[in-house]
Amino acid sequence: MAEMMKKAVIFDLDGTLSDSIHSIKYSGDRTMERFGYGPFSEEQYKYFVGDGAANLVRRALSAGGDTELIHFEEAYALYREIFRENCMYRVRPYEGIPELLAALKAQHVKIAVLSNKPHAETVNVIETLFGAGYFDVIEGQREGMAIKPSPEGVFRILGQIGLGAEDLLYLGDTATDMKTGKGAGAFTVGALWGFRDRAELEEGGADAIIEYPLELLRFT
Repeated sequence: MAEMMKKAVIFDLDGTLSDSIHSIKYSGDRTMERFGYGPFSEEQYKYFVGDGAANLVRRALSAGGDTELIHFEEAYALYREIFRENCMYRVRPYEGIPELLAALKAQHVKIAVLSNKPHAETVNVIETLFGAGYFDVIEGQREGMAIKPSPEGVFRILGQIGLGAEDLLYLGDTATDMKTGKGAGAFTVGALWGFRDRAELEEGGADAIIEYPLELLRFT
């Protein structure tokens, strides 16, 4: 395993570091009720999420009956507004994540987060949940930056930490995350505690799949 030891880990935020389904459902339901749709279950929102807020709104509108997405622009703007005020609603770190971060820090592994959530909200969530000490780089969605599965954000992080893709482990919980990591040339690990399941992670091309956070230490 020594040849696989990685010097940096990039985490997805929602579904990998933090359980944010409650805040997503709260904001989504408040948005959809304006158009006469929903409420939807947490399980439905686990399907809606994974590719950014725009696709979440598209999937929720379609599930409600707006298959032509007539209300998309208005609903998307409203969701962003509501979520901005409620992005920490009942959000918590997944069990074992704080211990994993501490162990990675002790190994001098570079730690970063890449999220499709807007940058200011990503920083807010990370610093509220974990403080500012664990992460070397925090990257959310910035104006003009391609969303995942584009590897643009990964390359941006690698440039900041001064390492190459061969040094990187990319951890996520969706096929989109696996495609993002693989697109950058990283070793990809799928997390089973998040929003999706083993079949989707395998479909996304995960190099490895783990059930508990501390299992990640096998690769660092």
